[in-house]
Amino acid sequence: MADEALFLLLHNEMVTGVYKSADQGEVENGRCITKLENMGFRVGQGLIERFTKDTARFKDELDIMKFICKDFWTTIFKKQIDNLRTNHQGIYVLQDNKFRLLTQMSAGKQYLDHAPKIALQNGWIRSQLHQQCISVPVFPHPLQHSSLFFPVILTNLTGV
Repeated sequence: MADEALFLLLHNEMVTGVYKSADQGEVENGRCITKLENMGFRVGQGLIERFTKDTARFKDELDIMKFICKDFWTTIFKKQIDNLRTNHQGIYVLQDNKFRLLTQMSAGKQYLDHAPKIALQNGWIRSQLHQQCISVPVFPHPLQHSSLFFPVILTNLTGV
């Protein structure tokens, strides 16, 4: 339980620190979110190297997505992704119904303005895919209070 509290505090301080050190123009242009996403990407690269150093290469895209949903998410958030959906044509949707970093916010429309809270995780997922030679944009979407989904579109790729 103490690990989770420390993680939440560190995460909140990172987001706050990036925004406090930014100029007003950077905040308005979304550079802070980009900076946080890049930080998450770099951290995710280190994590994926550590987690997969003793495992065989993934067979296909579905194995990569299962790894993110089960192993990676469990290690970071102490729970699996609640839902992984696919149309078996390269479109995957990862959904977490109780995303811990959003549960601190009150219910209402204002949670949509808290994209910085999920920018690091967006970078983590992108780095997981990038490490497997898949470079695609990932755009997280808050659904409702503490619920979040990440659509990942892997169409028109020549394989992993």
